[in-house]
Amino acid sequence: MHKGIYALVLENFPCTVRIGALGPQEFAPGRHVYIGSALGSGGLARADRHVRLALRRDRPPRWHIDYLLLSPHFTPAAVVTAATDRDFECALARALGGPSVPGFGCSDCTCPSHLFHRSGDPVPEILARLHDLDLDARITRIKNEGCEHRV
Repeated sequence: MHKGIYALVLENFPCTVRIGALGPQEFAPGRHVYIGSALGSGGLARADRHVRLALRRDRPPRWHIDYLLLSPHFTPAAVVTAATDRDFECALARALGGPSVPGFGCSDCTCPSHLFHRSGDPVPEILARLHDLDLDARITRIKNEGCEHRV
């Protein structure tokens, strides 16, 4: 399995969701981009695991992102992956920046956040930032009914 980094794009309506120890967080409507690392033994299959959890909602949350994936207010819209054996997770998070949820998904680094809000489709921006890091990306768009459509 290829290792790398990924950006998980979630669509949502305005809502408040309790995120573990971070407590209740307010989310503006639009899209949220979660930046994750897939350098472990499962590699980029980790991104697929996130999508499956959001579609099935069949287990309790473990990580910050799980709280959003299990919430009925959030729907997976796309996953952008890039194969690499280098740790670019924080570099991509810094490159995206912008409105974020402080402390989300970054308990193991010094980044302010790994979850960012966008009002429109963030995929072109994600692709540009991955290109800036000299990485090739693969986009998976997710239809609302849970079927994947690759572009």
